[in-house]
Amino acid sequence: MIVRAPATKAFQAFADPAVTTRFWYSKSSGPMVSGATLRWEWETYGASAEVHVKEVDEGRLIRFEWGNYEQPTTVELKFTPRTADATFVEVTETGFTGSDDDAFQWVNDTVGGFTTALCAMKALLEHGIELNAVPDHHPV
Repeated sequence: MIVRAPATKAFQAFADPAVTTRFWYSKSSGPMVSGATLRWEWETYGASAEVHVKEVDEGRLIRFEWGNYEQPTTVELKFTPRTADATFVEVTETGFTGSDDDAFQWVNDTVGGFTTALCAMKALLEHGIELNAVPDHHPV
């Protein structure tokens, strides 16, 4: 997704929990830095995830593992400048194994979840609007 913000600002939105909590999860135990093990919480849903930050390339890339302890998946966030004030933010998640039905459900959930988070980040960075899209996605 194109975000009309410099790559450093788009990167910081995911690396700094003070920003990320405004559009994605509600709590984090720390910033996204290489080697960190973090706990993210989505208080609305009573959900949490342990996150292992594998690689951070300032302004360009964040790679982390999360999910099932026996079968974590790898998420890669890439920040590619298009202009001085526009960045292509790309999210990929790999490593899932399971049945065809399980894989279909996983793809549906991960694409939908990251699309919602990216749209909420875009609204925040471009317009200063906190959409609450993630907590409102599945009302309790």
